[in-house]
Amino acid sequence: MDLIRIGSFLAELRREKGLTQQALGERLGVTNKTVSRWETGCYLPDVEMLTLLSREFGVSINELVAGERLAAEKFKEAADTNLTEALDHSAFTLKEKQAFFKKKWRREHRSTIILCTAAQLVLMIVLRIRHVEPGLCGTVGGMLAILYYAVLNNRMMAYVERNTFPPVR
Repeated sequence: MDLIRIGSFLAELRREKGLTQQALGERLGVTNKTVSRWETGCYLPDVEMLTLLSREFGVSINELVAGERLAAEKFKEAADTNLTEALDHSAFTLKEKQAFFKKKWRREHRSTIILCTAAQLVLMIVLRIRHVEPGLCGTVGGMLAILYYAVLNNRMMAYVERNTFPPVR
C-alpha cells in the first residue's frame, strides 16, 4: 500500500470538495493534525474512517486504498490487490492477537489467580496442621492445582476466542 499516494488522493478529494483540513476533521470527528498525517502519508486512516471518508467524498473504499479513481475494468483487479496487501500488512497476526488477549485476561484476573493460589496454600497448611499424611496433602494440592488451572485456562481461552473472532453482526 502506498501511503503517500493514498494521502495525496485524500488531499485532492478534500480540495475538490472545497474543505480545509480543519473542516474535514470536524466533519469526521478528528483533528486537523490527523487529517494532515493521512494526507502526508504518515499513516492510514482506520477502517471506520475509510468508510466515513468514502461517504464524504463519494468514492469507494477500494478507490481510497488504491489512491485513485478506478474505471470499472480496473476496479476488480484493484480490489483483489488492495485486499491482499491489507491482509499482508494487517496490524496483528492471529498469534499476536491471541497473545495480546491472553496477557490482557491474565492482567484483568490477577486477583482471581492469586486468591486461588492462596486458597490452595491455606488448604495445604490446614491439612498439615490436622496431621494429614504428606502424600495425601500433595495429592490433594496437586489435584486442586490441576482443577484451578483447567477452569481458569478454559475461561481465559473462551475470552481470547470471543475477542479474537468477534461475532459478525
